[in-house]
Amino acid sequence: MKIVSEPPRLILCAALWSLVGHPEPEREWSLGQKLDAIKTAGFDGVAEMFRPELAPHLQRLNLSICGRVFSRDGREVEQLLEIEASGGAKYINCMLGEHDTPPSAAVKMIVRTIDAARRLGLSAHIESHRDTCTETPEKLTEIARLYRGETGELLPVTWDHSHPAVMKHMLPEDFSRRLLVDVELIQSSRMFHCRPFGSQHCQVPVTNGKGELTPEFKDYLKFAEDLFTVWLEGPKPRGNLWVCPEMGTTVGYNVSTNPPVWPDTIRCREELIGAWNRAKNRVAV
Repeated sequence: MKIVSEPPRLILCAALWSLVGHPEPEREWSLGQKLDAIKTAGFDGVAEMFRPELAPHLQRLNLSICGRVFSRDGREVEQLLEIEASGGAKYINCMLGEHDTPPSAAVKMIVRTIDAARRLGLSAHIESHRDTCTETPEKLTEIARLYRGETGELLPVTWDHSHPAVMKHMLPEDFSRRLLVDVELIQSSRMFHCRPFGSQHCQVPVTNGKGELTPEFKDYLKFAEDLFTVWLEGPKPRGNLWVCPEMGTTVGYNVSTNPPVWPDTIRCREELIGAWNRAKNRVAV
């Protein structure tokens, strides 16, 4: 009897970071209002560090959670992972180390984190992110090499391509050529952070505030389609891909002249679904 695998599915999670200070700082929505808005916008879940007050809203709205762990030295990762497991997460995005953490030290921390996650039935992915052990593309490549040498496995990566793109000031015509070189690592991942970026800023506006897509976002969308295509071309069965259009309102990500972040995040979700469907057509899924 031939077993037919399920087609790959895109699981889209919103970040509560996209709703900080929304709709206005002096009348910011409550947690319940934010999660209601996430559900209404069509998201499947949230990408967030679990905390108990989230639980009743996630259950009420039937929203999944994609967890998050942040640790500079890895000492508390087991306790942090236990918190994520208690919240029902399966996939955990891990931000580990600092910008100057040596790759050898980073690998020890990563191995310990991934092993601890597996003991809890979790899948930990290491994010490519500024001010962590994976800050530069070169460090990520070296960490992946050392990790494979020690474990015989591919490094599970949460891909956020905005950081290396800006760090290298890549032009849009070079996004796919230079950012999609780690094909095996991309295809083995189950987590992407799809924040729209440009060559000089790791978060560009999706719209002009009047419903029209910006030229910068259109450039990014071409890359997103290529990214999804590479992932879909990976070994079968593909399973699910968890994606967060992680657009933030704080720490300099959102330029003050940009339109409000949350409506742009909703539009980003819609456009990413379009890019996913076009990629599926390209791969004939």
